[in-house]
Amino acid sequence: MKIKINWGTGIVLGMTGFIGFIMFFVVQMLGSKDFDHDLVTEDYYGAELHYQQDINAEENAFGLSEKVKVERSDNGWLITFPKEVKAEDIVGKVTLYRPSDKKLDFTVSLTKMQANQVLVQADKLLAGRWNMNIAWTSNNKDYLVRKELSW
Repeated sequence: MKIKINWGTGIVLGMTGFIGFIMFFVVQMLGSKDFDHDLVTEDYYGAELHYQQDINAEENAFGLSEKVKVERSDNGWLITFPKEVKAEDIVGKVTLYRPSDKKLDFTVSLTKMQANQVLVQADKLLAGRWNMNIAWTSNNKDYLVRKELSW
């Protein structure tokens, strides 16, 4: 018995094959942990309400005579604050976000600093991209520095 396929049947078979091909990849991506990405913050809309405050804090940091320095060392990231900001006046935190896995996010408090420096320990850092936010208050003025780093 010979099977005859006309052009209408060919189009239907082609479309069915293409849809099956696309559905295979959709199911693969939804079921794979490699493609599991989350928002940067859980309270995304609440964070947007404070966006102007963040802009003002970044402008304050940009207005300092010296910039905050972030240098890589064998022990981790060494953050050095400008000399015009006294270490005992600084109240804040360094937040490190891992865009690929929120379970790796962590925060370092800016307390007990010596010589206007704080060290983010290397044992908490895995190889890859990190977003660092350095937010602090000094003399009732807010400051914010954002960095994208690779460890």
